[in-house]
Amino acid sequence: MTAPRPGVARAAETSPPYGAAAGVTVSADRVLGYLGSTRNIVGCGLALLGALGHFLGLAGAFWPVVVAGLYGVGALLTPPDRIRLTVSHAEVETTLLRADLEALLRGVDRSQRFPGDVRARLGGLADVLGGVLGRAEVLTASPDHLHIVSQTIRDYLPASLEAYANLPRTYALSRRAGRERSAHEELLAQLDLLDAKLREVAGAVHRGDEQALRDQGRFLRERFGGSALDV
Repeated sequence: MTAPRPGVARAAETSPPYGAAAGVTVSADRVLGYLGSTRNIVGCGLALLGALGHFLGLAGAFWPVVVAGLYGVGALLTPPDRIRLTVSHAEVETTLLRADLEALLRGVDRSQRFPGDVRARLGGLADVLGGVLGRAEVLTASPDHLHIVSQTIRDYLPASLEAYANLPRTYALSRRAGRERSAHEELLAQLDLLDAKLREVAGAVHRGDEQALRDQGRFLRERFGGSALDV
């Protein structure tokens, strides 16, 4: 038998087993997960109340036991955090649309073909689209609204911007005979049309949120009577 090389032997002696390293990682993940759990938060909240009682002279000499007991009560009686593994179709769809919008905006930023007023209008459109995409469940509940948003990001905007970018800059800015719009003016008009339509979609989405708030207020009034929560 050949003797192992000294360097290899030392490495084998000093390197922790793979299983041990994996076990440490799993344990650390569990600790971090528990620290952020609802049970730990509730337990810490009750423990802080116990500590406050001590400073107010209410817990007596056994305040450490009171604090520990309150933490234990909070941690044990709080239901465990619900595990959510499914991702809704609405979140998947709006995430893809948001990625497509960001890719389009990056392409415009890299290009030197778009004047400042075009970029400003496009920025306003992006703000409206971002607000609508942030309400995934409400947006996807209306197929018509979702279709408008999807087509705007994946078809209408790219087609208008690409057609403009492929024109020579001087030609794009020149007005045609017979008071016909220049390509630059035509692009701005198209962006304005899209902006107006998307603001209608955003208004419908926000009205849905407002109605949900009113429905909640109606429920609270029926449940608890007159309240300052009236909407």
